[in-house]
Amino acid sequence: MNGQGRGGGRPTLEEVAARAGVGRGTVSRVINGSSKVSEHTRAAVEAAVAELGYVPNRAARALAANRTDAIALVIPEPEARFFAEPYFSDVVRGVGTALAETDVQLVLTLAGSDRERRRLSQYLSGHRVDGVLLVSVHAGDPLPELLAELGIPTVISGRRSAAETLPCVDSDNLAGAAEAVRHLLGRGRRSIATITGPQDVYGAQCRLDGYRQALRAAGHPVDEQLIAVGDFTEEGGRRAMRELLERRPALDAVFAASDVMAAGARLELRAAGRRIPQDVALVGFDDSVVARHMDPPLTSVRQPIEEMGRTMARVLLERIRQGSAAEPDGATVVLQNRLVVRESS
Repeated sequence: MNGQGRGGGRPTLEEVAARAGVGRGTVSRVINGSSKVSEHTRAAVEAAVAELGYVPNRAARALAANRTDAIALVIPEPEARFFAEPYFSDVVRGVGTALAETDVQLVLTLAGSDRERRRLSQYLSGHRVDGVLLVSVHAGDPLPELLAELGIPTVISGRRSAAETLPCVDSDNLAGAAEAVRHLLGRGRRSIATITGPQDVYGAQCRLDGYRQALRAAGHPVDEQLIAVGDFTEEGGRRAMRELLERRPALDAVFAASDVMAAGARLELRAAGRRIPQDVALVGFDDSVVARHMDPPLTSVRQPIEEMGRTMARVLLERIRQGSAAEPDGATVVLQNRLVVRESS
């Protein structure tokens, strides 16, 4: 009878209950993982499920639990940056790994324009997902507040400020940047520039703070002319490097707040006839595939990006499971970075 009910069709919950000698509600509790069932009863139900080949109706279960069995990964960035920046694909890979052993579907949404954000707001207002993972949040972005108003469980990647109120998974940006600068100082570099990320991103602010702190701790004054603001793109890195060379032609090292910007800086340094690392040492941040394939290979601060994605998904699934019992404010999980030294420095 394996895989078939009395009528030769798909086995039903009632048939599982009859086979196990329990009520329909007891079978439902076992299937949904309730702890309010004795081990003897659980074993009887699981045996009946195996004998009949019963497969729960996911759609019916989700409807009964007021769930969609789907979560959204929302990236409020333009499509061009999503495909150019390895960070995002690593996050997606980590999230996918965490969801691989579940029945939860992942909905990937880019919301880099006002029109895309309006469409996303309408979509989320229909409660078509059980929760949201929000990546690359800029200061003033209305999406976190919208999600809070809708009551949708949300976990973000990277704090918006030191006083973040949403559950968050982040890496220690300040410590990672400081380690990069200490490494350059240890290599005998004394005119160390930095290309920052956009300063409406808290993580970029922290990387700049780490740069400043490491210089001051070593007794070096911070020269503001050695700081140029980038935008996490290759062209932004190239433009910032050009500015730095105009202001301080004698600079001998650069810490770029992302590998992609470091790649842009490398192009500009080469165009200016500067050798890496003989004339200018170069360090990036992320340790993405970009770092490993540059010439020379790039020294970079390794972020555990896939682990961040996995952790975000697990935290969100737990909040969804807890439902209304979840704490309104979530703690921040901070993962550690480490410097990977290669030929560029």
